[in-house]
Amino acid sequence: MLARSEDKLRQLSRNIKGEHEWMLVDVRDSDQVQRAFQSILHKHGQCDVLVNNAGYGQFERLEDASLDTIEDMMNVNYLGMVRCTKEVLPHMLQRGSGQIVNIASMAGKVGSAKSSGYSATKHAVLGFTNCLRQELAGAGITISAVNPGPIDTPFFDRADPSGQYVNNISWFMLKPEQVVEAIIRVILRKKAEVDLPFIAGAGSKIYQLFPRLADRLFGRIMNKK
Repeated sequence: MLARSEDKLRQLSRNIKGEHEWMLVDVRDSDQVQRAFQSILHKHGQCDVLVNNAGYGQFERLEDASLDTIEDMMNVNYLGMVRCTKEVLPHMLQRGSGQIVNIASMAGKVGSAKSSGYSATKHAVLGFTNCLRQELAGAGITISAVNPGPIDTPFFDRADPSGQYVNNISWFMLKPEQVVEAIIRVILRKKAEVDLPFIAGAGSKIYQLFPRLADRLFGRIMNKK
């Protein structure tokens, strides 16, 4: 487990019964990422599965958003994933096996008001994932994307301090356990991509086919962030 919060890593570690390790890493720092993966590969000899999950969001109208925040979201959510992937990919190519699972978002498929910065990072994650899957065809490496809708986690403490958005969409928010189960299924079945929950996946298809209709249907809810 790699993360930049020691307190959260220690807390998570106490709740895990199986054998595991954790390291302090800020995915915005290329040197930290490089040292972490060098240490992992030196100690364990291989990396079978990489799950890129670092990310955060902040929901604001564009005119109110800080450019620094938008750049930082891109640095963490997208470039952090790229940094980790580049460190492990040569090893997987040499072995001819492995799987990289990128945790994207339904926000990477469906745009919504007040999330232009965050949604752009997740569109980037999905674009990167789809391109890399094609690049590595025949190399023995599986490239997967998991696209969850809203999840009931502290993510929204920062993304939506008012709580208005959470109140509006709480009826279809995912539990963290549901997302974990989906990730495990993707790994075991080597699936290319999964959307969840079902209603969000259906909504993304409506958006792709009928964007103007989708804007009218969903825009009012999304503007209440």
